[in-house]
Order: sequence, then structure tokens, then C-alpha cells
Amino acid sequence: MTDTRQESLASLLGGRGGAVDASLPPLAFVLGWLLSGNSIAVGAASAVACGVVVGVVRVVRGGRPRALLVSVALVVLAAYVAIQTGRAEDFFLVQILLNAASALVWAASIVVRWPLLGVVVGLVTGQKFAWRRDPDLMRVYRIASWPWVGQYVLRVVVFGALWLAGEVVLLGIMRAALTWPLQVACIAVSWWIVRRTLPADHPGLRHPRV
Repeated sequence: MTDTRQESLASLLGGRGGAVDASLPPLAFVLGWLLSGNSIAVGAASAVACGVVVGVVRVVRGGRPRALLVSVALVVLAAYVAIQTGRAEDFFLVQILLNAASALVWAASIVVRWPLLGVVVGLVTGQKFAWRRDPDLMRVYRIASWPWVGQYVLRVVVFGALWLAGEVVLLGIMRAALTWPLQVACIAVSWWIVRRTLPADHPGLRHPRV
């Protein structure tokens, strides 16, 4: 096994910083909501302001503007939903729906033999879709994609239960706890599966045998 496999899988996270940054606006919403006496407007403004600041900092540090604009837009959408419904817990509704959709898409990709783990690693390593002609890599990516389905399902279950209970503070805490720590655990499990499943004589993720 070569280090390029671990390197490729680690690249899927886009750096731990991006995942950490994603948890900051929800925490800002909860903090603003609490300090203002449960004002959704203040919480929403805090979240959007935090999202904008994080986005600007990431762009200055070399982040992709398009990806950061999408992140800020999602924060704005979440704030808009909470303001419209008048329920602070609804700030997290967009995140719940996105995780549910992600779980379905990842599961479907495995079934149709286009596992998203392979798609992402192929794009990251520059091999594009050559891995689909390698039966060993196809099998590896299909198996190693299931932990990603699992992480999205876990978030839906946890966030959904807290949302139904109206636990705004716990939603903010668990949003942070199940962001980058869960992604790190997920990628570690995927990497373990890759090492256990790929034949010992295979040249590695960057070198499909076609």
C-alpha cells in the first residue's frame, strides 16, 4: 500500500479547517439567540455575519470563492427559514434536509455503480473516471462509500430528534460535534476499508489497472 491512498482519501475533507468553519455560523446563531433573549432575528444576523466573515477569511487564504459563496448562501437560507417560521430550531432544518439528500445520493451512487467516493478521489487525483475500468477499485469504492452514507444518516437521526424536541442549544452543540470529528472518523473508516479490501499487489488509488 502506498501513502497516496491515504493522501487521496484525506483530500476528500478539503482540509479540517473547512469543516470546522462550517460549524461556526450555527454556533453563532445559538449564541446570538441566547444572549438576545431568544430573538431569532439576532441569532440569524449573528449567523450570517459569522458566515460572511468566515467566507472572506477563507478566500483571503486561498479558498475557492464559488464554494464559499454556496456556504454563505446556505447560512442565509437557514436564517431565512427560521425567521419565516418563527421557530429557532428551524435554522437547522436546511442542514437536516441536506444530510438526508446526501445519504440518498451516496446510497444511490453505490447501487448504480458510480460510488461517489470513487468520483471524488478520481477528480482529486486527476485520473477522472479511469478507476471504473478497474474491478478492484470499483469494489473498494463501493464498499468504502457506505461509511459516508452512515455519517449522513447519523446526522439526520440526531439532528431530527433534537429538532422535533425543539432543543436549539443542543442542536448547535451537536452540529459542531458531528461536523469535522465525524468526517475524520468517517474517512478513517474508509481508509481502513481501502487497506483491507484492495489486493496487496495493486499499485494504489492513483494508478488504476485498466
